[in-house]
Amino acid sequence: MTDDKKHGSALLAGLALLTSQLSINVGAAVAKHLFPLIGVEGVTAYRVGISAVLMMLVFRPWRTPLTWKQGCNVAIYGSVIGLMNLLIYRSFSRIPLGIAVAIEVAGPLTVAVLSSRRPRDFAAVCLAVVGLYFLLPIHGEVGQLDPVGVLYAAGAAVCWALYIVYGKRVSAMHGGQSVAWGMLAASMFIVPIGAWYAGAALLTPTYLLIGLAIAVMSSALPYTLEMVSMRTLSSRTFSMFSSGAPALSALAGMVVLGEHLTLTQWLAIASIVLASALTSLR
Repeated sequence: MTDDKKHGSALLAGLALLTSQLSINVGAAVAKHLFPLIGVEGVTAYRVGISAVLMMLVFRPWRTPLTWKQGCNVAIYGSVIGLMNLLIYRSFSRIPLGIAVAIEVAGPLTVAVLSSRRPRDFAAVCLAVVGLYFLLPIHGEVGQLDPVGVLYAAGAAVCWALYIVYGKRVSAMHGGQSVAWGMLAASMFIVPIGAWYAGAALLTPTYLLIGLAIAVMSSALPYTLEMVSMRTLSSRTFSMFSSGAPALSALAGMVVLGEHLTLTQWLAIASIVLASALTSLR
């Protein structure tokens, strides 16, 4: 492959990941409106279950049987997706969306640190950490945060790191088929939990339509785009691109939920975005 083609592929992968992040954060902001109606578990069931159905219908992954090793990786990948969705939604229900994602992004940052081999990448990670430090309300306001919500976000961070690791392993397969199998695995334990908590309310037509939109914006579209980007980007670059998620989630929270930020928080977001841009430079 020529240098121009490599650069073009990397650019397309970066744009796919950016679109994925925009979609997933707007979907999260919309999902927060449903929490009081069908609970966090019900919304998670919509997101995972409907996405699984859509992906299976579109990509029909059963046409390409999985090997034992691929099946194990897909099972872990899907389980991580389901648990990550449930934990971050639980966090959203207790603490602001932007703060929750700022904590969650520690997962991809950790992957970036562990896989880094260049001083510039380490400097970018440090810059992102500084941004996260000022983004979090730890300057006299930390007592206002629900500690359980913080723990949920921390758990989602661990899942996000595992998602990157196992997503990279299954990305060698056809991207759409990988995600379809993964979403099916996630739905096998998430949907029953949602049905147990929300009951017949999940069948309300209006809620189902909103759930469909959430599933497309938060799972079906972004996970497919991320799988495409994983085939080109390294785990380190993917992780640092993902580190810009707090900026996008803060914007989504402001536009959809009316969550406004302070000047310090905007500067922190700029620091995180700069770190993501720095690591993508060659």
